[in-house]
Amino acid sequence: MSRLEEKTLNIEKIFTGKVISLQVEDVELPNGNKSKREVVKHPGAVAVLALTDDGKIVMVEQYRKALEKTIVEIPAGKLEAGEDPKDCAMRELEEETGYGCEEMEWLISFYTSPGFADEIIHLYIAKGIKKKENAASPDEDEFVNLLELTLEEAEQYIKDQKIYDAKTAFAVQYLQLQKVMKK
Repeated sequence: MSRLEEKTLNIEKIFTGKVISLQVEDVELPNGNKSKREVVKHPGAVAVLALTDDGKIVMVEQYRKALEKTIVEIPAGKLEAGEDPKDCAMRELEEETGYGCEEMEWLISFYTSPGFADEIIHLYIAKGIKKKENAASPDEDEFVNLLELTLEEAEQYIKDQKIYDAKTAFAVQYLQLQKVMKK
């Protein structure tokens, strides 16, 4: 055990839902003291940075109940049990936007809130996107508006707090860095 690691002594499952579960863990701290940790368990998710042939970023606008507001995001979704993240990225791109792609390339994976949750997001970039004729539809409880934004528009959306989530801000920053690197 590393000198920073906490030893789990007991796990009490509090709630199991459709998307997350919550558990309270009794832990022994590195100094021998005891504490409790509230941990949200999540199956993981994907997010897709999709660019049109003219360099616009494909995004969706949707209402987020936890925020009580509508925000603009890159297409994303929860992994199903045993699902390959790349397959999930392809599925979510099609369901949320009607686009398919020639290539789906993994960029990075990151934890969203490691202080209390184990959710990991796998970020992909979709290359060679094209509208599909018989595209899959969004989930029955999912309502989205499709947007295509320039990088400059996306930057302004961040300033205006229309883009207000980490995965989308991260994707926009990735594009900003690519632009700087090409100079």
